[in-house]
Amino acid sequence: MNAVTHTVDLAGIGPVEVTVAEYGSGQPFLLLHGGAGPQSVTGFAEKFAAAHQVRVLVPTHPGFGGTARPDALATIPGLAALYQGLVDQLRLADVTVVGNSLGGWIAAEIALLKSPRVSGIVLIDAVGIEVPGHPVTDFFALTMDEVFTRSFHDPAPFRIDPATLPPAAQAIAAGNRAAIAAYAGSGMADPALIGRLGTLEVPTLVLWGEADGMVDVDYGRAYAAAIPLAQFQLLPATGHSPQLETPDQVIAAIWDSADTDFSAFAR
Repeated sequence: MNAVTHTVDLAGIGPVEVTVAEYGSGQPFLLLHGGAGPQSVTGFAEKFAAAHQVRVLVPTHPGFGGTARPDALATIPGLAALYQGLVDQLRLADVTVVGNSLGGWIAAEIALLKSPRVSGIVLIDAVGIEVPGHPVTDFFALTMDEVFTRSFHDPAPFRIDPATLPPAAQAIAAGNRAAIAAYAGSGMADPALIGRLGTLEVPTLVLWGEADGMVDVDYGRAYAAAIPLAQFQLLPATGHSPQLETPDQVIAAIWDSADTDFSAFAR
């Protein structure tokens, strides 16, 4: 693993620092974490890079992991513009953008920018759309114990008591919560997003944990149905963060799709 801090000049905001951890080499995958922070995807990134000849880039969204967030950077489209700028700056090509939860919303917004450098997206239990009767669970109304119960098929290996964390880790967790609120709000949805997704022309794989108690399976099916070139795949015995709970399933699903060419799933 190699971590580098890049400075991206963002229109209307100015220079933004973003730290990117890199694993492996080969075809680039931009892997975007959700509200659980970068540590929720780093193990997956390492495993994916070891399993296949891929280069996995994992940025820490500004404001997460103890990093600084410019006050003016306070929307999901703003983060999407930041990462498109990063991809341009690094001169990446044939990039697959993979995002979990909040990261999936960012991935969808990146796809909507229609960069020729982005060739596919993978949405893993993504938030961001509004689906009548299937709201995103209000994360801020839950205790951390309830978050673990709703997030995992088997929460036991992942459950922690935040009160037992050292002060530095508690401060990072509080910063993560503040960053989620700034970027996504309590509803974690943009009412206009589902309509805009109909303009996408990029192959999309939508993966959903069958035991997701934060964003249900019908919500995931609606996400896939809104995107013209999307394939939906249900992942058994896993919850809201399959890349954390069942990483091998996620790697197999992504690789099988890449192997057969996403475009084969066009409806």
